[in-house]
Formats: sequence, C-alpha cells, structure tokens
Amino acid sequence: MTITTRTETIAMPDGGSMDAYVAIPESGSGPGVLVLMEIFGVGTYIRGATDRLAEHGYAVLAPDLYRRTRPGVQFGSGPEGLQEAFAAVGELDIAGAIEDAIVALGTLRALPEVRGGTGVLGFCLGGTLAFGVAIGANPDTLVAYYGSGIPEMLANADAVSSPALFHFGAQDPYIPLEQSQRVADAAAARPRWEVAIQPDGGHAFDNWDNPMFHQPEPAARAWELTRDFLARTLPAA
Repeated sequence: MTITTRTETIAMPDGGSMDAYVAIPESGSGPGVLVLMEIFGVGTYIRGATDRLAEHGYAVLAPDLYRRTRPGVQFGSGPEGLQEAFAAVGELDIAGAIEDAIVALGTLRALPEVRGGTGVLGFCLGGTLAFGVAIGANPDTLVAYYGSGIPEMLANADAVSSPALFHFGAQDPYIPLEQSQRVADAAAARPRWEVAIQPDGGHAFDNWDNPMFHQPEPAARAWELTRDFLARTLPAA
C-alpha cells in the first residue's frame, strides 16, 4: 500500500512551533490517530509506527514532544543512546508535553484528510502522555503501550470517557507487575477498558528498531490486539 508522508509545523500557544510527522493512507483520508513518542524521540521507530497505522487506513500525526527542550532530537538504540534519552526525558515537563500533545490532537482533528473520529496511541513515555490526553481532551479511543506513569494517574480515571486498551509486559524491569495489575484492576470496573499483559514481554517490546528491547512474539500479539481494538473503536474504511 502506498502512503504519503510530510512534516507539519504547528504554531503553539506560547509563540513557538512544533514539528510533526504525518502519514496519510493511500485512500487519501481516514480516521485520525495521534501517535505519541517514546523517550527516543520521533525517530525511525515512531515514524515506522505512524506509517504502519497509515497502511491500515488511518491519517496519523506524530508530534515532536521534545520541542520545548531539544527540538528534533532523536537518540540511538544502544546503551549510550538510552542514557542520553533518560537525560532528555528528565528535562521534560510532563504537564507541558501533555498540553503540547493536546494541541497536536487539535491539529490532527483539523487536517483535511481526517474523516471520522480521532484516537491517541502512545508508546512508553507516550503511553503515559496518551493517558493524560485522554483525561484532558476526550479522544474517541486510547491505546497505551507500557506507560509507566499510568498507575499513578488512575485517580483521574473517571475523566477518561473513551474506550481504552493498555499493553504491559509481565517481565518489564521498569514497570513492576503489581503496577500493571493496578491498571488491570481499574479496567475490571470499566466495561470499555481492556488490559493485555504479555507474560513474556519486557519493556518497549514493540520497538523493532532497538535490539535492546524488541521482542517479536509479544510485539506481534499486542499489535493484533491493537488492530482489533482500533477496528472496533475507530474503524477505518
């Protein structure tokens, strides 16, 4: 399937700007999905995740949420890149990044190629930020991959009106299983929330561009769940 890609420059309320990678399906239009980056920035993996969604009929936008501190930065996949990314995320104002993501969601909703609803999908850092967007901006659906901050945000769960799918790995060294289970327990009381804990999954298991983390089998299982969930909650023609 042929998709088209471009960079959008978004004017921000503080007078600055934020670049975003955009991928449009071959059909030329579709429901919108906001993709929120992990700590490595909008690099090869996040652009690939954006393209993958466009191949399934979605109009997708991935904003540079480092725009306030290190605009355009992308970190490598080895141990050195990981340490650099940890340093960068330590400088990030999480509340400000959620505000920026909500602005990006508004931009996505206004794109001429977007037909139908809009959802948000985030990985790692982006999973946490996606939950914040769902609290503050009412997307039509939410998918969060291993968002470490989500368990501590559950006090605001009643503000999330959208259906939600949360992915975790039972072997994640950064998110103890009891934290993932807190989200699963919250989901049990909400008929439109779903939680998938991959028993063999570590952290960032979907990141095919980072051999430190990628685990093809849990990644494939989680992606099939994501595709099915999106087909039910934000169907593309």
